[in-house]
Amino acid sequence: MAAGGLFAGIGSTVSTVDAPVSPTARIPAPREAPDGYLPATASPAPVVAASPTAASPTSTPAPTKPPARAPAPSTSARPSPAPTAAPGPAAQVVALTNEQRARHGCGPLRVDHRITAAAEGHSADMADAGYLAHDSRDGTGFDQRIRAEGYPAPGAENIARGQPDAATVVEAWMGSPGHRANILNCSLTTVGVGHDPRGNYWTQDFGR
Repeated sequence: MAAGGLFAGIGSTVSTVDAPVSPTARIPAPREAPDGYLPATASPAPVVAASPTAASPTSTPAPTKPPARAPAPSTSARPSPAPTAAPGPAAQVVALTNEQRARHGCGPLRVDHRITAAAEGHSADMADAGYLAHDSRDGTGFDQRIRAEGYPAPGAENIARGQPDAATVVEAWMGSPGHRANILNCSLTTVGVGHDPRGNYWTQDFGR
C-alpha cells in the first residue's frame, strides 16, 4: 500500500482510498508578561516667601515641608504563568472528530482508555512492520483487539498512513465515504486514537 493510504472498517466492510497530505501550520500560544510597577513621582511642595513691609521688620520665611518620597518599587515581581501545553495529535483528532459530529447532529464521543490502548497498539504494530491493514500481523481484527483490552462493544475503525497532523488526517477521513460514515455514526459513543510518528500511522477505534 502506498503512503497516504486510508482504510475504514466496520464489521466485515473494508474500503480503500488515497488520502491527500497537506501539512498545516501551528501558531504557538503567546506568553503573558509579568505586571510592571511604576512608582509615582511626587512634586515638591510650593514655597511661598513673605515680602517685608515698610512698617514691620523683615519677616522670616515659613519653613517648607520636605518633598514626599516616592514609594520604592516592588522587588518581588509576580511570576509568569507556565504556558499551557498544546494537546497531542490523538487528542486533536478526537476534538476535530467531535466538531464534525456536532455539525451533523451527533453527540460527542467520549475517550475510553481501553479503546485508546487498542488503537495505540495497532498504530505501533503497523509502524514496526510497515504495513497498513485492519488485521494485525497475527490475524486479529480491530474488534478482537478492542475486546482484548476489556471493552465489550467495539464499533468501527479508521486507519491511515502518511498524514502529518490531526487536521490533515481528519480532513482525509471526511473526504472518504467509508471513514466519514464511521465518524458521523451517531450510534457510536466512545473513541480511542493511536498515532505513531514513524511514518505517521493513525488508528481511530470506536465503541458503542
